[in-house]
Amino acid sequence: MDIKGHAAIVTGGASGLGAATARMLAAAGAKVAILDVNQKAAAEVAIDVEGISIHCDVTNGEQTEQAFAKAAADHGVARIVINCAGVGPAKRIVGRDGPMPLEEFARVVSINLIGTFNALRLAAAAMQPLATLDDGERGIIICTASVAAYEGQIGQAAYAASKGGVVGLIMPAAREFAQFGIRVNGIAPGIFSTPMLHALPDAAQQSLAASVPFPKLLGQPPQYAALVRHIIENRYLNGEVIRIDGALRMAPR
Repeated sequence: MDIKGHAAIVTGGASGLGAATARMLAAAGAKVAILDVNQKAAAEVAIDVEGISIHCDVTNGEQTEQAFAKAAADHGVARIVINCAGVGPAKRIVGRDGPMPLEEFARVVSINLIGTFNALRLAAAAMQPLATLDDGERGIIICTASVAAYEGQIGQAAYAASKGGVVGLIMPAAREFAQFGIRVNGIAPGIFSTPMLHALPDAAQQSLAASVPFPKLLGQPPQYAALVRHIIENRYLNGEVIRIDGALRMAPR
């Protein structure tokens, strides 16, 4: 799909991978709507990309439906939807204070997995009635997983489980929507330089970068965005989850 002229939605677009993706899409000629719970940061990115920002908690079905409707009213129905909203708190299943509180596990799964499904279902429903483009496509949805889906570390049980769910969602969704010309793909990033990682001390960040086989660097959000662009433009990519991690395989700790 040619990005130029199409409406696009980026959930979690106020920072990190989402913000880089919003900037890439705008530079490629898309009309971008940024959905995020952080209204101030989302508005700042929206100014940069000459798009719009909409407050949205992806775990709330009604609120997300209203956000998609607002984006469609301003830009038209989005043919490109990128799901980047997510959280990654670390906590052992059983720590010094006892078992991990169930509500903390549920919160991570609610945002990362249910929030992704929520946006995916609304995006696909809106795309299905659209006229097909010259190449037969109606739209594309890309969801953000993680290498933790495959090699979750100690303390990452909730995060790894939620991202494993995202990986499992891609193929059945791609198969269901194939008849409508809607592609569904996923990206599984490794260790990227995002606000989530910036909370760690510099020494810890340097240690993580050194653990990447090659290049021994933290991934940069524009590299994720570049992969998003390739997936959008390469119409033969469907039902796939692509790792972008410098050949990293996570150790237990």
